[in-house]
Amino acid sequence: MAKYLLMFFLASPALVWAISDEELLKKVDSLASYYGADFSAEYTIVQDKPGQSRSATVAGVFRRDSDELYTIIIIQPVINKGQGYLKQGETLWFYDPESKRFNSTSSRERFQNSNARNSDFTRSTLSEDYRILSSEDAELGRFKCRLLSLEATNNEVSYPRMKVWVSEDGLVRKTEDYSLSGQLLRTSAIPDYYKIGERYVPKAILLVDELRGAMVDGKFVKEKTQITITKPSFTPVSGAVFSKTYLEKAAR
Repeated sequence: MAKYLLMFFLASPALVWAISDEELLKKVDSLASYYGADFSAEYTIVQDKPGQSRSATVAGVFRRDSDELYTIIIIQPVINKGQGYLKQGETLWFYDPESKRFNSTSSRERFQNSNARNSDFTRSTLSEDYRILSSEDAELGRFKCRLLSLEATNNEVSYPRMKVWVSEDGLVRKTEDYSLSGQLLRTSAIPDYYKIGERYVPKAILLVDELRGAMVDGKFVKEKTQITITKPSFTPVSGAVFSKTYLEKAAR
């Protein structure tokens, strides 16, 4: 799967678009946000650190985007089972069942020491948090895309600069995350989505850390995290799931 995802990292010029870049970015947000329905799925996060054995985390993810809520409960590995995250608006809590305490954390923090950020598990807010600096047509594997270069309009985002490859259907296929100085920090690829009714859910996301890695056989190999999403559902979720009490009970 990783090799399959990596093939989408090459881009070259191509296409003309009928809608404005601003409208396209709003469409990206609308397709990656699930207003009017609850969302739940199982996420398997495989962390590949060169020179070390792979580690896997399985988590249950629940979202209610209309109310700015999400809950994540760790299912595996056993050592982390019962740990959880609760996002209520701008506040994000991490629950540790060993200490039985909630600690505030940030959307910018790494998720379970992987290359994912806590912000990767919530709705898309690109059109709210970024301005478009430039755009061009591009081809990405089999996709004809619009490549948007973005700059943050606030300090709350995980990355102050981004490049986003958006295919003709309005879905993000690749992103590059940058520091304010222009240093490439992370690359991601999303080649395939589930289509459930009129909603889209990524099937897998590959995240490549452009700075972290290790020398293996004389070559620098980057850290990678692959997130595989299964059992996606838009059936209603009890409001009790989005509470500290739920995380406390789920950890027992």
